[in-house]
Amino acid sequence: MLALQKAAYAVEAEIIQDDRIPPLHESLADLRAQPLQWLGAMDADGRLAGAVAWEETDDEVDVNRLVVRPESARRGIGRALVKEVLARAGERRVVVSTGRDNVPARTLYERLGFGPTGEVEVIPGLWIANYAFPA
Repeated sequence: MLALQKAAYAVEAEIIQDDRIPPLHESLADLRAQPLQWLGAMDADGRLAGAVAWEETDDEVDVNRLVVRPESARRGIGRALVKEVLARAGERRVVVSTGRDNVPARTLYERLGFGPTGEVEVIPGLWIANYAFPA
């Protein structure tokens, strides 16, 4: 899982031209310490092709991570994983954040019905775009 996460966030870092994405620099211990629920998708060879992680309360589901193996990108894996989180969320609000300049991720969320809720500069020069579903 850690290798998949690092590979996926390396792609985002290249897209947004900034490698200060916190999950890109996590250790295995850091990853295991996160209070996340995970769902994975396997490829035809039985390898982990993608995963989504979230935190939830009675009112809201926060999609914390969506990672897809770079060679498996653009095959609907991320879409399927997010749709499953939406199904599990029921009537609760679902929120997600991504790099402001990560056009592929932003397009995915917007096509799934997420609406923008603002942008935040989390550290100097690193901007994220926030989304919510329903929009």
